[in-house]
Amino acid sequence: MSAYAELTAHLRETEALSCVAERLGWDQETIMPRAATEQRAEEIAALESVLHARRTDPRIEDWVTRSEATTEVEARVLDLAGRSYNRASRIPARLATELARLTSLSQGIWAEARAAEDPTHFLPTLAQVVALKREEAACLSEGDLYDALMEDYEPGATHRQIGAMFDRMRPRIVALREKVLGIASQPKAMDQVFPEAAQLRMARICATAFGYDWTAGRLDLAVHPFSSGSGRDVRITTRVVESEPFNCLYSTIHEVGHACYEQGIDTAYAFTPLGRGVSMGVHESQSRIYENQLGRSAAFTGWLYQRMVEGFGDFGVADAESFHACVNRVNPGYIRTEADELHYNLHIMMRFDLERALITGKLEVADLEEAWNTRFEADFGVKVDRPSHGFLQDVHWSVGLFGYFPTYSLGNVYAGCLHKTMRAEVDGIDAALAQGTAKPATDWLREKLQVHGGLRPPRETIAHACGFEPSEAPLLEYLEEKFSAIYGL
Repeated sequence: MSAYAELTAHLRETEALSCVAERLGWDQETIMPRAATEQRAEEIAALESVLHARRTDPRIEDWVTRSEATTEVEARVLDLAGRSYNRASRIPARLATELARLTSLSQGIWAEARAAEDPTHFLPTLAQVVALKREEAACLSEGDLYDALMEDYEPGATHRQIGAMFDRMRPRIVALREKVLGIASQPKAMDQVFPEAAQLRMARICATAFGYDWTAGRLDLAVHPFSSGSGRDVRITTRVVESEPFNCLYSTIHEVGHACYEQGIDTAYAFTPLGRGVSMGVHESQSRIYENQLGRSAAFTGWLYQRMVEGFGDFGVADAESFHACVNRVNPGYIRTEADELHYNLHIMMRFDLERALITGKLEVADLEEAWNTRFEADFGVKVDRPSHGFLQDVHWSVGLFGYFPTYSLGNVYAGCLHKTMRAEVDGIDAALAQGTAKPATDWLREKLQVHGGLRPPRETIAHACGFEPSEAPLLEYLEEKFSAIYGL
């Protein structure tokens, strides 16, 4: 057997075990009994110990060194395998196992604190998570601690690049927001009860409209919506608030974007480093373009309005045009996942600054809630009324995902680029959306981006699909055109 064949056989088994660990995480956040929290933490820690040993097996370095790539795919596999080995080898087994155990426990503690509106018992655990992530960053860092953690989610990105992007985006977003909020007549917010069962039926209809393969997935409820899995087992979750149906419907469409990316990757890449989305920024480009440029378009909301009338009867919105405005209503709300497209990136900018300060030691966990509330009021003009509307709203920090948040805005930027090119290359997108199918758009996304998985680095993946280097300009132009039309600016 060649060195390359031995390497890929090892990687295949490691990836299969990683999928098992991911399924345990899905189970924990959906249907696991509450009493099983500590037991599950030990199970996940034990599995992480095995995975860490496999990822740091010194044979990997030898196999990579002795392998000779004969194709683009083989060259990329060797590059990613070598990078993964070098990164994993810097983290002590003790630290990897302890992080897995603690973050499994922390997720449950966070969920209880969020439900009880009481962060008291969560803060000590979060402080432990932050301490371990600082230790991990120190092991991985060749300079900046936060950059070292961000590499897990967006390889090649740095805090300086992200900060500069935010500095360019913020003035135009804020200026547009102020114009919109200055309009005297604002779209009406819905004020009615939408039963859970009916919302979930509608969520399934929306998922089908965007091409989710139900033979390779399922829909469940979770505290914080997420997508899990790859290949032929890609599961999505949503949540239901009976007074806020868009929470459920657009969370579902968002997660379908993630899921369709994973379902669309070339099956030849399964159980290799190429068999998953290349980065979270690219992943978010799929979820955000499904949710926003497609899902909140006038064409799709016109179709969705009729389905809502059929499913819920008269819910207080007079016509499809008013419904489109309602779906895209600009409002400085508390919750990131429910934020309109103008406020969404402001949520991310705030989290980026706060979590970077936590990792670099400029902010301590004990001061996080006050720092969050102060910054939120400054950015959104609203006082945080309770912890679940503040720093307890997101699951990310409880499970150690520091460096993840900026990829949401990168995803928005990448989605803006993809949308610009897609509209120029594909006819009939709006006509199809108006009939309840996103197929022309999603077929283009699958061909241009999804099928390639991790074949190319993140920015190169977007540039290959779009034909130009990604920038924030297409996103800002899209936002200005869209909201000027809705609000008559």
